[in-house]
Amino acid sequence: MSASVRNQFALWWQFTRRELESRHRGSHLGVLWMLLTPLLEFAIYATIFGVIFGGRYGVVKGETQATYALGVFLSLTLYRLAAETLASAPGVILAQPNLVKKVVFPLHLLPLAALGGIAFRGSVSLMLWTGAYFVFGPGLAPSALWMPLLLLPLAAMCVGGGWLLASLGVFLRDIGQLAGPASMVMLYSSAIFYSAEMVARKSEFAWSILRFNPLLHIVEGARRAMLWHETPSLPGLAYAWVVGALVLAAGWFSFRKLRSGFADVL
Repeated sequence: MSASVRNQFALWWQFTRRELESRHRGSHLGVLWMLLTPLLEFAIYATIFGVIFGGRYGVVKGETQATYALGVFLSLTLYRLAAETLASAPGVILAQPNLVKKVVFPLHLLPLAALGGIAFRGSVSLMLWTGAYFVFGPGLAPSALWMPLLLLPLAAMCVGGGWLLASLGVFLRDIGQLAGPASMVMLYSSAIFYSAEMVARKSEFAWSILRFNPLLHIVEGARRAMLWHETPSLPGLAYAWVVGALVLAAGWFSFRKLRSGFADVL
């Protein structure tokens, strides 16, 4: 590893730690919120959709409330990685005007530092889910080996989307205002509380639209691999990989092209 790469990694880690610390600074519960927030969110949605509305994914026979709850928890954890990126990325560069004016500072690390904090919180949620999975879940199967291939395109979309939104957010301030509504649309269009099979079965028109959401294929594939012991849809997985690669390339290209204009705007 070259000295330049080591220095950039150290700088990224420094800013990631600062982002995590600043998020909970002054809070009485501190980092406990990283445990409480996903648990509270899961409890609300699992109660509403699982208990009150009696929700089920309807993919395998013998599905229980515990299995459905685990599916909701896993789906929400993956969704939160994308939603938090969407919410934080547009303001990342705007929040550091002093660093923008330093010619030698690697500004591309700022979105990556924000994503580092998001990924750390996501890993905490995944650890909570894993604990619940071994207590209430159906047990591990070889299909679980598909999970890395499902998480990698999601990571690519988050990194590329972070660069893209961070660079565009400097010039188009309305992007930050659109994050909330966009996250809500993403929540209900990504098969969090229902299965893709259910949509395709009940409404061909809805499926003709929702099938172009790559997060839906990742979420559905994760449930199939971990809960239903099935192979994820290979066309859906391939589509997610293609979208992830395109978003990553578009984000890097946009950030490099627009970076020179950041200082003028700020």
